[in-house]
Amino acid sequence: MKKKSISYAKWGYIFLIPFFVVYCIFALVPLVQTFYYSFIEYYVDTGTVSIFNPDGNIVDNGFCGFANFKEAVTGKGHFFSCLGNTVILWLIGFIPQIFFSLLLAVWFTDIRLKLKAQGFFKTVIYLPNIVMASALGLLFYSLFINNGPLDSVLGGLTDKPSLMDTIWGARGIAGFINFMMWYGNTTILLMAAIMGIDTSLYESAQIDGATPTQTFWKITIPLIKPILAFVLITSMIGGLQMFDVPTFIAGDAGYPQGKMQTLVMVIQTGKDSSVGLVGAISVMIFIITAILGFLTLKVMNDDGSGKKKKKKPAKG
Repeated sequence: MKKKSISYAKWGYIFLIPFFVVYCIFALVPLVQTFYYSFIEYYVDTGTVSIFNPDGNIVDNGFCGFANFKEAVTGKGHFFSCLGNTVILWLIGFIPQIFFSLLLAVWFTDIRLKLKAQGFFKTVIYLPNIVMASALGLLFYSLFINNGPLDSVLGGLTDKPSLMDTIWGARGIAGFINFMMWYGNTTILLMAAIMGIDTSLYESAQIDGATPTQTFWKITIPLIKPILAFVLITSMIGGLQMFDVPTFIAGDAGYPQGKMQTLVMVIQTGKDSSVGLVGAISVMIFIITAILGFLTLKVMNDDGSGKKKKKKPAKG
C-alpha cells in the first residue's frame, strides 16, 4: 500500500490569512478610497460629509474628473513647491546618513581594525532610532527657538538672526534630526549586508595587493547593491511622507516663508476641508513613489532585470 503524503502547504496559506485580512482593511481599502475621492468634489463641513457639484448643490455623485489634480498643481495645493521642499529636506538628511552609515558599517566589519567595545558603540548609534521623531523635534525646537540656549550662544557669537528664522537654518535643523534618527538603522542594515559577503573574497584581494579603497568599490559596493536599493527606496518613501519633524519646527504653514511645508503637511491641513484635493495629492505622491522605486531598481540592476542573458553557442 502506498503511504499517503502529508501536505503542509495549506497551513502556510492559513497562517497568511490574518496578514491579508489586516492588509485589506487598513491598507488596500483606504488606498482604493483615496483614488475614488481624488476624482470627486468631496468636502467635510460642520462635522458632516457632503458631496457637492461646482454650483454648490449637494449631489449623489460629484465626479469632477481631473479637476482636483489641476487644483493641486496650479491652485491652493501648490504641489510642486511643496514637493521641492520635501525633496530638499530629505536630501539634507539622507546624504550624510548614507555616507556615515557606509563608513561606520565598513569600520565595524573590518577585521583588520579590531575595534573594541563594538556592542556599546552599536547601541549608542542605534539609540536615536527608538526615540520618537516628535520628541527629537521638540528637543531641537527648544534648543534653537528664539532666546533658547543654543540660539543665545550662537547669536552672541555671530550677531545674526536665529537659525529658526532663516530658511536654510530651519531646513538644516530638520535634516539633522532626520539624519540622527535613521543613520543607526541604516548602519545596522549595511553591516548585515557586508557581513554576508564571503571573507575569502577580501583575503584574495588582499593577497593580490588590492588597497582598502579598491576592495570597497570593487567588492563591497557591488555585492551590497540589493540592500543599498532597499535603503534608498525606503528612505525615499519616508522622505516623501515627511511630516512630524518639519511640523514641530515650522508649524503647519511651513515657516519661514512656507519653505518648510511638505506634501503631507498640506494633506493634514486640508483633510477637514477638501478631501478630494488631498486625495489627489496623495495619489500623486503614490505615483511618484512607484516611479522612483522602479527607476532605483532599474539602475541597481546591471541589465534592468537582474538576469544575465545566455549566449548562443557558435555554429560549427
